[in-house]
Amino acid sequence: MTITHRTVGSGERRVIVLHDWFGTSAGWGAFPEHLDGDAFSYAFLDYRGYGERKDVPGEYTLAEIAADVLALADQLGWPEFSLVGHSMGGKAIQRVLAEAPHRVLRVAGITPVPAAAYPLEGDAYDLFHGAAQRPANRRAILDLVTGHRATAVWLDRMTVRSLEESRPEAFAAYLRDWTTQDFAAKVAGQRLPVRVFVGEYDLALTAEVMRATWLAHYPDAAVEVLGNCGHYPMHEIPIAFATTLEAFLRAEE
Repeated sequence: MTITHRTVGSGERRVIVLHDWFGTSAGWGAFPEHLDGDAFSYAFLDYRGYGERKDVPGEYTLAEIAADVLALADQLGWPEFSLVGHSMGGKAIQRVLAEAPHRVLRVAGITPVPAAAYPLEGDAYDLFHGAAQRPANRRAILDLVTGHRATAVWLDRMTVRSLEESRPEAFAAYLRDWTTQDFAAKVAGQRLPVRVFVGEYDLALTAEVMRATWLAHYPDAAVEVLGNCGHYPMHEIPIAFATTLEAFLRAEE
């Protein structure tokens, strides 16, 4: 199976980029426009059931995403690469690392879900699990994770795009998987450069959560708090975030 993807750049440093639960490979706002295509080659992947792969059947799991990432790397002829993952994609890149640690050079998690289970309870459970069928729930989640600071126009646009660009059954299945799967033991102790980026206004995946999970799992990890943004730095501060991310990705080993 040929894996459809979007590319940015043709540089020697190779990076595979995974989107969040709401997004697609095309859902990164203006951020890709500010990436250094001379130094980097980026491959943005859609999950099965999303974006340009909306009609590709699947089980809609993190393990399946990881298998598709490795197949895409083979398709591109990339024996080694770095990984960037946003939110749910941050957990998915860790599954790639668990499956093929010898191929991964660097890991960058953007407001990322930890490798351990991420249980939802009470009102949070109802809010998230109702989002597959209820647009209002999706909008409320977006508002929450951006610290109630985003404009109504942006919230409405993001909600509509998530509805149009994902299959409800895929959306629901990925949620079940990224909240319940626990493979922290498979990645704990791995020695490679890891950077975790969190927005100062993200009310869910905070720096404290990252210190208790990501930094506990990876000896060489560091967390960087991004100012003036919440869960979506690629939308909220695209130029500043592209600069900060690439400074990490281009650092010498």
